[in-house]
Amino acid sequence: MKPRSLIRPIVRGLHPYVPGEQPKIKGLIKLNTNENPYPPAPGVLAAIKTAVDGRLRLYPSPTAQPLRDRLARLHRCKPENIIIGNGSDELLAMAVRCFVEPVYPRTRRTRTLVQFFHPSYSLYPVLADIHGAARNPVPLRPDFGLPSRGELKRGKQWDFHAALTFVTTPNAPSGRGYSTAQLDELCRAQKGVVVLDEAYVDFAADNALALGLKHPHVLIARTFSKAYSLCFQRIGYFVGHRQLIAALDKMRDSYNVNGLGQVGALATLDGLPYYRANFRKIIATREELSRQLGELGFQIFPSQTNFILASPPKFAASIWLEKLRRRQILVRWFNHPSVRGYLRITIGTPEQTRELVDASRAILREPARRLHVS
Repeated sequence: MKPRSLIRPIVRGLHPYVPGEQPKIKGLIKLNTNENPYPPAPGVLAAIKTAVDGRLRLYPSPTAQPLRDRLARLHRCKPENIIIGNGSDELLAMAVRCFVEPVYPRTRRTRTLVQFFHPSYSLYPVLADIHGAARNPVPLRPDFGLPSRGELKRGKQWDFHAALTFVTTPNAPSGRGYSTAQLDELCRAQKGVVVLDEAYVDFAADNALALGLKHPHVLIARTFSKAYSLCFQRIGYFVGHRQLIAALDKMRDSYNVNGLGQVGALATLDGLPYYRANFRKIIATREELSRQLGELGFQIFPSQTNFILASPPKFAASIWLEKLRRRQILVRWFNHPSVRGYLRITIGTPEQTRELVDASRAILREPARRLHVS
């Protein structure tokens, strides 16, 4: 018996999601995975340390009820409008399983369709493929702007009856922000479920949380990872209509959110002024980095996130990736036609920003000879 024959064909052909590198190299400046450069608030660290006691033998709250209660107060809704996940990624996967039918003969295509713009979060097509659903990637405007309802109708590729539509807002990897009015127009036109994925919204000028409480078919995805320095704990949540939340809750793994993560998230909500000050620092650093790289000849897209998308001068983006890596600076490059000419650079501390700019100046002084990239 060949083990390969025991694996579902759909899994054998699957191209998995590829996360950013996580090397453990001393002195590395890591600007490739959009992590927050600042630590959690001191109260968060203290709360987690205090919770490392005899309660580790006990199960945590299965529904993360205390956290749902606190988030409901913060967002002026009811706990029934919120579900907590093992990072927002778990909830995105649950949404596909909950609202989308796998492709079977005689199943209406709209019921099997996972729809999203591209470029955007590269996990979306993977989730569709895992589920055996159809996927419908539709290009953004050349400037990564959101097409209007009229443009989507004229283009004829967009499906207003898709079972599930993902919209990354602000967008990744471009950093482009979208107004609530734009998103509202799109949501009102859609007949299936819409997930507005707001992983980076704390660095933006606008947010669409109200749409998740206004429209019965809209869910807002949020995370404690990017803005709140809790990547390690994996806490995310959806906000939306109670019937959609209740349906998702039926599919939730028992005890899906670990206890220390719940403790950390609750303590985070006690320290919001600390985090809001960090948002302001990151935004200021983002603008300064954009200015300095712009002066060096980089083309920078305006960003509403904790990263920038930059088209570098003189050398191809893939070559810049390697040249920066040799200087122990790690950024992200995507080998996809729509973004192959760009680097995505996470906003670090002001000190890391200076080192990145200094390294860029040094690279620009190098002769423009051909570099082999394996």
